[in-house]
Amino acid sequence: MIRFDIVTLFPEMFDALTGHGITGRACDRGLVTVRLHQLRDYAHDAYKTIDDRPYGGGPGMVMMAGPLTEAVLAIQKEQQAAGFDPGPVVLMSPAGRPIRQALIDRMVDASQAGQTCRTIVCGRYEGVDQRFIDQQVDELWSLGDFVLSGGEIAAMAVLDAVIRKLPGALGEPESAVQESFAADGPGRGILDWPHYTRPEVFGGVSVPDVLLSGHHERIADWRRRAALEATQQLRPDLLSDSSRSEKKGP
Repeated sequence: MIRFDIVTLFPEMFDALTGHGITGRACDRGLVTVRLHQLRDYAHDAYKTIDDRPYGGGPGMVMMAGPLTEAVLAIQKEQQAAGFDPGPVVLMSPAGRPIRQALIDRMVDASQAGQTCRTIVCGRYEGVDQRFIDQQVDELWSLGDFVLSGGEIAAMAVLDAVIRKLPGALGEPESAVQESFAADGPGRGILDWPHYTRPEVFGGVSVPDVLLSGHHERIADWRRRAALEATQQLRPDLLSDSSRSEKKGP
C-alpha cells in the first residue's frame, strides 16, 4: 500500500479523486491511502490565519512558514506511528520541476521497493514563505509552465497518474503499459496509436482495413507506424527528446 498525506486549504476538492473511478476503487480496495490535512487546523490564532502580507510589499498574500511547518512535522509523526518511514515532502509550485511520466514511474517503483509514504503540500496565494521551503521541502513539482489558483489540481493529477499504475488498480494491467509515454508502450515515450471501435463506418469514414484483418503482426506494425506518425504531427518534440536520450545512452 502507498500512502499520500496532502496538506491543503480545500480537502473537499479531493473527493473527486477518492470517491470516483479507478482511483476511488483503488482507495476502497486498500491499494492506496490518501489522508487529507486542513492547513488551518495548524494555525492557532482566533482567525486560523495561514497567510500574511509579503515583506517588501507587492500584491497578493504569502503562506506562512509556521502553520505549514507544524502540519508537516505532525504528519511525519503520524506516519511513523502508523509504521511508515516519512517520505519526501513535495511542494506543488509553478517554480517546480515539470512532472513527466518518468517521475511517475519512479514513484511507483519506489512504492514497490518499500518507499510507500509521501507528503504533498498544495501551495496557494502569491507564494510560500521561503524558509518553509528551505527547511522542510525536499522537492518542488509543477504541472507545467502555467499558473493555477492552487496546487490541489496538480496534486490530484499526480495521484491519479501514480494510483492507476499500482498493481491491481486497473481491470486490465496491460492498459498501463500500452499507452502514451509508457517506456514499454508503443515507443520510448511517444504517443499512443489512433483507436477505433464500433460502428465500422462513421461519418463516411471506415475503420482502417488492417484492424479488421485479424493479422496480429500486420496490426502491430500498423500501430507502431501510426504512433510515430501521430507523434510527428502532434508532438514532434517528443521524438527530439527520444533521439537525444538515445545519443546519451543509459
